[in-house]
Amino acid sequence: MRLTAPSPPAALPTYKDKPYFAGPGTIAEHVRRRRRRKQAVSLGLLALFGVAVWWLWFGGKADRIISRGKGMRMRGNDLLKLMQGFEKEEAKTGQAVDWAERRERVKDAFRISWDGYEKYAWGYDEYYPIAKSGRNMVEGGMGWIIVDALDTLMIMNLTSRVQQARNWIHSSLRYDQDHPVNTFETTIRMLGGLLSAHYLSTTYPDLAPIADDDEGSPGEDLYIEKATDLADRLLGAFESSSGVPYASLNLNKSIGILSHVDNGASSTAEAGTLQLEFKYLAKLTGEANYWEKVEKVIQVIEGNGREDGLVPIYIYADTGQFMGENIRLGSRGDSYYEYLIKQYLQTSDEEPIYLEMWQEALSGIRKHLVTYTKEASLTIVGERPHGLQRSLSPKMDHLVCFLPGTIALGATGGLPLAQARKLPGWGRKQEADMLLAKELMKTCWATYLATATGLAPEITSF
Repeated sequence: MRLTAPSPPAALPTYKDKPYFAGPGTIAEHVRRRRRRKQAVSLGLLALFGVAVWWLWFGGKADRIISRGKGMRMRGNDLLKLMQGFEKEEAKTGQAVDWAERRERVKDAFRISWDGYEKYAWGYDEYYPIAKSGRNMVEGGMGWIIVDALDTLMIMNLTSRVQQARNWIHSSLRYDQDHPVNTFETTIRMLGGLLSAHYLSTTYPDLAPIADDDEGSPGEDLYIEKATDLADRLLGAFESSSGVPYASLNLNKSIGILSHVDNGASSTAEAGTLQLEFKYLAKLTGEANYWEKVEKVIQVIEGNGREDGLVPIYIYADTGQFMGENIRLGSRGDSYYEYLIKQYLQTSDEEPIYLEMWQEALSGIRKHLVTYTKEASLTIVGERPHGLQRSLSPKMDHLVCFLPGTIALGATGGLPLAQARKLPGWGRKQEADMLLAKELMKTCWATYLATATGLAPEITSF
């Protein structure tokens, strides 16, 4: 099945709980209609879930990790014994997990970090907690930390800190910097941060409630106002001959800029990880242009042809052609695959092409990239740096640990596992996918367990 050219706005698919909106109207009207229906969990909730899972599995366990001397090397059978011993120790305790207490530990860690940032580096893009200072990534700053953390503040119901952050966004946040910024990072962190804040503040108005900025003006409009200004500037990155976005752009001029490395090519993951944010903004504003620009990117990638659903990690913005044959699910490849299944679910299963592309990719991953360690019996996802017909490299980035959750999301559709298993479409394939997801998560867990600090390395070679 081929991905077709963008349809007229009225024909675009259902977005979650209602048809894509293409006519005149206000954000407030959209909000009122959306509140009458059940909404999906926001990107911010998914991000916090990942943080919480890390903490619940690994937080506080570093004191039980056995130091293996200098370096990061460990024999497979030693790792296996360590894993088995740790599991037995956990089983012997027999104590119920105090989830409320663990939740408070996560909040405490966040509060300490946030309050330090507020005291020593408020408004800066980067914070150096030891030096007690901060700096901006571009002249004038862009509030990277504030906007990126806003949805987490809301989820934790830290009302006063949300109000403080919102006041800064209202009075100080601007996007007219005459300086190159990364297209991908600016989209997922800044645009995504603003949209997540809008979603949470409108869907859960009692969660860290805030006062209106102006009398008679709905409070949530601030986030859409800022998001629309940013998105309009970001659109300049898509003005390439192919429609594939440039790696960077100048926000002030809204002009795309070729990558200064990688022969000017863009990252396939970065180009394929802009769709959720722009499609959501299209749904909120009724502006079909946002939707069409990001849909075109996937159309170009799909049009290149994919061997068993897998794609090289670089793509030229000017031609839309892939560069090289390096295939991996680590850096520059990862989130392209993640966004396939999420685009399908985002639009209430109205775009089956994305489900097909995801399923094809997962089959290709099983066929070409999944392998197993000899002694510890770990399932890993390797790399094919010279193409699928050449040798497999047993190297796995920490970034690949997105995959277990993504596989589970594809199998369950985002439902709890027990509920998903009751659906008519559940069968052997879904059970096999869940098993693969669990085995890969076990491997990710092992990379934390194998270090003296309890922190996983950026890259593990097996």
